[in-house]
Amino acid sequence: MTIHHLDQLLLVCSIVLLVAVAAVRISSRSGLPSLLVYLGIGVVMGQDGVGGIHFNNTELTQVIGYAALVVILAEGGLGTKWKEVGPVLPAAATLALVGVAVSVGITAAGAHYLIGLDWRPALIIGAVVSSTDAAAVFSVLRRVPLPARVTGTLEAESGFNDAPVVILVLAFTKAGPFEHWYVLVGTIALELAIGAAIGVAVGWLGSWGLRHVALPASGLYPIAVMAIAVAAYAAGALAHGSGFLAVYLASVVLGNAKLPHWPATRGFAEGVGWIAQIGMFVLLGLLVTPHDLGDDVWPALVIGLVLTMVARPLSVVASLTPFRVPWQEQALMSWAGLRGAVPIILATIPMVNGVDASRRIFNIVFVLVVVYTLVQGPTLPWLARWLDLGEGPEAADLGIESAPLERLRGHLLSVTIPEGSRMHGVEVNELRLPAGSAVTLVVREGKSFVPLPATVLRRGDELLVVATDPVREAAEKRLRAVGRGGKLASWLGTDGAGAGGRH
Repeated sequence: MTIHHLDQLLLVCSIVLLVAVAAVRISSRSGLPSLLVYLGIGVVMGQDGVGGIHFNNTELTQVIGYAALVVILAEGGLGTKWKEVGPVLPAAATLALVGVAVSVGITAAGAHYLIGLDWRPALIIGAVVSSTDAAAVFSVLRRVPLPARVTGTLEAESGFNDAPVVILVLAFTKAGPFEHWYVLVGTIALELAIGAAIGVAVGWLGSWGLRHVALPASGLYPIAVMAIAVAAYAAGALAHGSGFLAVYLASVVLGNAKLPHWPATRGFAEGVGWIAQIGMFVLLGLLVTPHDLGDDVWPALVIGLVLTMVARPLSVVASLTPFRVPWQEQALMSWAGLRGAVPIILATIPMVNGVDASRRIFNIVFVLVVVYTLVQGPTLPWLARWLDLGEGPEAADLGIESAPLERLRGHLLSVTIPEGSRMHGVEVNELRLPAGSAVTLVVREGKSFVPLPATVLRRGDELLVVATDPVREAAEKRLRAVGRGGKLASWLGTDGAGAGGRH
C-alpha cells in the first residue's frame, strides 16, 4: 500500500464513519437497531451496489469480526450494572445454556424436515442463529424502559450465550454432528469454566491495580481498562477456555469496581464499541452478494419463523419457568431475542473450513437476521406496553468522576447533577456527607463559587467534592443516595434504602 492508497482509504473510511454516525439518528427515531443501517452501507458499497467493491475474503472477515465482537462484549460488560444482573444471574446462565440447547435442536429439526437440509448444515444453522446479539440487545434495550429483571436477564444472556454457541458451531463444522455428544458437553463445560475463572480473575486484578495506582494522565485509564478486557479474552482463548465469556465477565467486574475517571472511561468504551460495530457490519455487508440471495429467501423465512415462534419461546419457557418468571416477562423475552452480526460472523466459520453448502448457510443466516430484526426491533416497545411491562422514568443517576490525589491521600470527585436527578432543590448541608469529605466548589451556568451550607443545588450544577481516601466510597454512596431520594435521603442510609426509597 502506497501513501496515495492510504489517502484514498482514509477518505473512504471517514465518509463511511460520518454516514454511519448520522444514521444512528435515523435508527434511534425508527426503533431499528443501527446494525441494519451499517449492513446496508456495506451492501451499497459492494459489487452489486454503487461502490462496485469486490470483496470475498471470508477469513479476514472472520478475524475482524472476532476482534470487533471482543470490543463489543467489553463495552457491553462495562455498562452492565451488577445490581441488575446479579439477582438474575442464575436465570440468565440457564437461558444461555439450556435455552441454547433447546433452540438449536428445534431450529435444526425445522431446517431438516421443512427445508430438506442435511443434518450437518441444519445443525450449523440452528447453532449459528441461537445466539442473541450483544450489540443489538444493548442498543435496543437501553432505550426501552423495561423492568430491571427483564433487562438484566437479556443483557446477561446475550453476553453469556456467545461462548457455548461458538463451541457448538466449531464442533458441527469440524466433526460429525452426532459423534461423541458427551465429549462435546464436557468440552463446553470445561471451556466455560476456564473462561469464567480467567475473566473474573483478570477483572479483579485489573480493577485492584487501577484503584491503587495513580496514572499520570486521566486519558490513560480508558486505555488501561480496554487493554485489561482484551487481555482477558486472549488469556482465556490461549488457555483453551472461552475467551468471549472471559472478556465479558472481566468487563462486568471492571464496570462495577468504581474506578477513577469512570465517565471518561465509559465514553471511550462506547466510542470504540461504535467503531467496532460500524466496521464489522460494513464488512459483513461487503461480503454479501445480493443477487445470490434470491433462492435462499424462502428457506430463511421458514427457518426464522420456526426460530422466532417456536424455538425461542420454548427455550425461554424451559429455562425460566423453574425461576417462576411471570408469563408476561417470558413472552417479552421470547420476542426480544434479537439477532445481529454475531450469527453472520459465525456463519463464516463453515465457509472458512470448506463445509459443503457453506455459502447457502451464510445467505440463509444473513436474510434471516435482516428480516427478523426489521420485525422484532421496532415492535419491542409496543409489545412491552401491551404486556404492561413498560416502566415510567426513574430518577437519573449522578455522573461521578474520581481523580486520585496520590500525594494528598485523597480524591477529587466531580459530580454532575443531571436533568432527572432528585438532588435538585437539596441544600448542601442536607447532603450529610461523611466526615472527611466536603463540597468545595459549585460550577453553575459557567460560573464557579464556593457554596455555603444553605446553598440550594440545581439541575446542571457541577460539584467538586474532596474526600479523604478512607471515606471516598462512603461519600460516593451518599451522593448517589441523595440523587435518588432527594430530601428524603436525609432519613435514609448511604444506599438510599428505606421507606419511600427507590433502587
